[in-house]
Amino acid sequence: MATTFLLLLLLLLLLLTFAAVVSAHNITEILSHFPEYTQFNNYLTQTRLADDINSHQTITVLVLPDSEMSSLVANHPLSVIKNVLELHVLLDYYDPKKLHSIANGTTLSTTLYQTTGSAEGRVGFVNITDLSGGVVGFGSAVPGAKLDSTYAKSVKQIPYNISVLEISSPIIAPGILTAPAPTASTINFTALLDKAGCKTFVSLITTTGVLKIYQSQISKPSDALTVFAPTDEAFTAKGVPDLTKLSNAELVSLLQYHALNNYSPKGALKATKDQISTLATSGAGKFDLTTSTAGDDVYLHTGVDSARISGVVIDSTPVVIFTVSNVLLPEELFGRASAPAPGPVIALPAPAPSKAAPVPAEAPASVASPPAPPTETPEGSPAEAPAERSDESATGKNGGVARVPAWVVHATSFLVSAIVLVVMS
Repeated sequence: MATTFLLLLLLLLLLLTFAAVVSAHNITEILSHFPEYTQFNNYLTQTRLADDINSHQTITVLVLPDSEMSSLVANHPLSVIKNVLELHVLLDYYDPKKLHSIANGTTLSTTLYQTTGSAEGRVGFVNITDLSGGVVGFGSAVPGAKLDSTYAKSVKQIPYNISVLEISSPIIAPGILTAPAPTASTINFTALLDKAGCKTFVSLITTTGVLKIYQSQISKPSDALTVFAPTDEAFTAKGVPDLTKLSNAELVSLLQYHALNNYSPKGALKATKDQISTLATSGAGKFDLTTSTAGDDVYLHTGVDSARISGVVIDSTPVVIFTVSNVLLPEELFGRASAPAPGPVIALPAPAPSKAAPVPAEAPASVASPPAPPTETPEGSPAEAPAERSDESATGKNGGVARVPAWVVHATSFLVSAIVLVVMS
């Protein structure tokens, strides 16, 4: 009797565990049911913003109808379009009811643009104000900016996971439309990496000529580049091999292994399931990376070690540069094979002096902009934007897809083992 009761209890716990499966969303699937947002949806895919949106558990997307998107996409490069669209992705949940019940009538909300490292001051925030007559206005949070858009209608909500709202016109922050598209001539790689605490990496890519290889990857408008730059602490961490024992060719391969010939922002890396080819890849399965996630963190795996993406130096289509916690050690150089083949030995450059080269006007001044409300707010607005809601819908329809958290898998495995033991006893 006791054994039967215990077995039933374990089965109940198992069912409760599966009931904890949370719902994720798919913004492109949601918008595919609304032809009036076709252009908006297409550009979410082209800029890889869809991956970023889908990776957040609580988010609001302010969509624009095709009539409003047409003038934006006709007159600006993809990098500018992406920046504008990022201002339309709020890192909080707003449905129509919440829009009309904002404390004190106005608030600032953090946008996806604030997380790119390109936003200065309040450029990465949106001002939401409940105007008279039930009209809700949207505009840049930069002091003096106008509320140049208004709430039009609700499109779709999965409380409190994702809310999609239509607004009347684009939210434009000062200067965002005139930002030049990133090219080899407008991005000062060394200055940005120096400022991000990657001086050793800068010395290595400069002395080996890999910096020119990086720059050549964005020499044409159709080119793209992703770089994983280890911090100075990563090069001195315990367990890092003596890189001075590498030949020049091997060191070049190691540094090329830290870059991709495509634009892969964090959201895209989160969604990646396959092996990732690097600039060092020369054949199937050679010098590849894989990824995994834990919460909002993304980890890169080489087969020898792993590194966490620790920050964003710059994210501006078609270039993204991350800082990573460890040096990426490919199996081809540090795996089961013996020590690297002999060759000309080069000295590992010492970190450059702490004084970094000045960043040109075209490059972002900040390395990483924390997604937190500014300390100063417009008169009459609350001190902080509303906190994110962690509640999630259990629905899996209309753009929702089931996602099983890691703890559910582990708990299920434990319960199944316990049931087996009970049955066998």
